[in-house]
Amino acid sequence: MARIAVLGVAARAWRFGAYAALCLPLLSCGGGSGGAGVSSTAPGGGGSTPTGANVAGIAVDAGPTSTNPEVNTLFTTVTVCVPGSTTSCQTIDHIQVDTASYGLRILAPVLTLSLPVQATASGGSLLECTQFVDGYSWGPIALADVQISGESASSVPVQVIGDPNFTTVPTNCSSTGPAEDTVAAFGANGILGIGVFAQDCGAGCETTVDNGSYYACTSTLCQATTVLLASQVQNPVTLFATDNNGVVIQLPSVAAQGAATVQGFLIFGIDTQTNNKSGNQTVLTVDPADGDFTTIFNNQPDLTRSFLDTGSNGLYFNDTGLTQCTQSNLTMFYCPSSPQTLSAVLEGQNAVSATVNFTVGDAETLGANDPSLVAFPTLAGTYPATTDTFDWGLPFYYGRTVYTVIENTMTAVGTGPYVAF
Repeated sequence: MARIAVLGVAARAWRFGAYAALCLPLLSCGGGSGGAGVSSTAPGGGGSTPTGANVAGIAVDAGPTSTNPEVNTLFTTVTVCVPGSTTSCQTIDHIQVDTASYGLRILAPVLTLSLPVQATASGGSLLECTQFVDGYSWGPIALADVQISGESASSVPVQVIGDPNFTTVPTNCSSTGPAEDTVAAFGANGILGIGVFAQDCGAGCETTVDNGSYYACTSTLCQATTVLLASQVQNPVTLFATDNNGVVIQLPSVAAQGAATVQGFLIFGIDTQTNNKSGNQTVLTVDPADGDFTTIFNNQPDLTRSFLDTGSNGLYFNDTGLTQCTQSNLTMFYCPSSPQTLSAVLEGQNAVSATVNFTVGDAETLGANDPSLVAFPTLAGTYPATTDTFDWGLPFYYGRTVYTVIENTMTAVGTGPYVAF
């Protein structure tokens, strides 16, 4: 099942990654370790293991539910506290790391704290809706102190998805399909959006009432509303005292047959510490409105709505030359008779480009000989929403160090928003 966001007229692209929502027997129905511990060796191209208060462990594993293992899903651990408290806190593992969305969202069923919900100017409660091709997520915007490794931010607006105190859902939110407000449906205990923007909607939601995202709700009625930037769901990185201009993700290479777990590092800040210095990476500036760049692939018209996305479990693009799978729950994936090595050019708005080689495998046979495997570098499928998109999902990150720089922030090599690798 592809979880592709249906965007509001004013909202930025909030892309939850496409992923297999059901247990797919030929991909993975096995176990896997929990948590997101720090690897004992440096990922990617080698070198020293990053250490410091700005380094968090990340891991690809089977996810929070043993009955429904996740595939190519990157997790970390986040601590949230009632604002101003050092004792009313909760540490939550298996928070998905997503470089193509913005802000922290937690599933209400796993949250044991009572976080204060933001009020609107009209006196109601502020809630948010995100619609997908196959469903929607709904919940209030609450305030929480957020800590990830040694970094912290106070009174961060976060979304609590599936809060049972807010069950009145506007029809124009719920019309997409069923609610995706449980851990099993969501595939994680929450999601940490650390993409190139500071807020999930931006200036449009300050001026457009019917923005498709935010609502002012009473116990019986919800109405669309404008929202100030400071009250929107915030990328928490931007609120850190230091190390707040972006993130670096390091993951090791994964063998073609897959792996049961993959461990790496999430480093906060760029050119703020000795462990996050810019080097000779290729810097691709992205569209300041939507965070996209261009992919040139297979003699197609330029794919101008392309993006890097740890929240997608595969590479998603359209190629009529690749055979699609026939198994009923895998028809969106590719199943070539033998692995296909392909190439594409990624080009930023700054006209800088890089050639990337990648391999597409048979999704129906991945993990067939070992059901514990959940990390696959050759998983790929079609992108159903548009024809001008290449979604460079988690397989792109295997074996790389990838930089994501937030809008209007400075590094030693330029101003965000940009991505680099």
